Amino acid sequence: MRLITWNIQWGKGCDGVVDLARIVSVARSLADADVFCFQEVSNGFASLDGGTAQSARLAELLPEHRPVFRPAVEIIDSQGKSHRFGNMTLSRLPVLQVASHLLPWPQDDSVRSMRRQALEVTVQTAFGPLRVTNTHLEYYSAAQRDAQIGRLLDLQQEASTYRQAADAREPYGRQVIAESGILCGDFNFDVSDPQHAMLHGSSRPGLNYRDAWTICHPGLPHAPTCGVHDHVQWKNGADCRDFIFVTEDIGGRVRRIEVDGETAASDHQPVLIELADGE
Repeated sequence: MRLITWNIQWGKGCDGVVDLARIVSVARSLADADVFCFQEVSNGFASLDGGTAQSARLAELLPEHRPVFRPAVEIIDSQGKSHRFGNMTLSRLPVLQVASHLLPWPQDDSVRSMRRQALEVTVQTAFGPLRVTNTHLEYYSAAQRDAQIGRLLDLQQEASTYRQAADAREPYGRQVIAESGILCGDFNFDVSDPQHAMLHGSSRPGLNYRDAWTICHPGLPHAPTCGVHDHVQWKNGADCRDFIFVTEDIGGRVRRIEVDGETAASDHQPVLIELADGE
């Protein structure tokens, strides 16, 4: 199973051009992924997307993948038009269930901030149901990130203690809450930040998340995932803020994790993980 996560900055490259076809082409050149997890997808924010629906365009560009878009921000203007900004997951694997979790947004008047979300898509893999959580945490407020990380850990702990088979006949039917999971996206902390340890070093009941890079490349520093080519927004230089965490039970399946450091199609770099289907 191959998954790519990428903060695509609404398709805006370091050349200032918004080009979703380029995003998909670059992602597919990294791997023919079963699952793509994109952050910063814009629908109807004209200053970003020119007033288009980027989620629909990405679905057109990846027609063999089931598209799931959920906004973190949704605003209805005075003309009744919707403006949405959030995460999108596209899966070639069968999708069993979708859940959209708005993350905590405690007041922090010291900085600007916006609503954040975790998009959870449960897919059927060769080794069983897998929760793929695609997220993008707050950039400016460490306090808000703390609260958001806490909620992500709560969700994993809940999944570790609530497992049933799906029943789609009616809303109160049983639902798939897969214990095994991948958590990926733009976390807006770096490896040295204690917030990284909140996830990688968690020790709650049930299965906990571990950094897939550390599993696959023990002792090696993380490859940078932002500021590699964009030196205007990232004045302090290259950094690693995009991660893939896996639950402990599938850590042994991690065969490859790789960052495409060459592309300048966004201010972030795409990250690929490959999991073995068999033991």
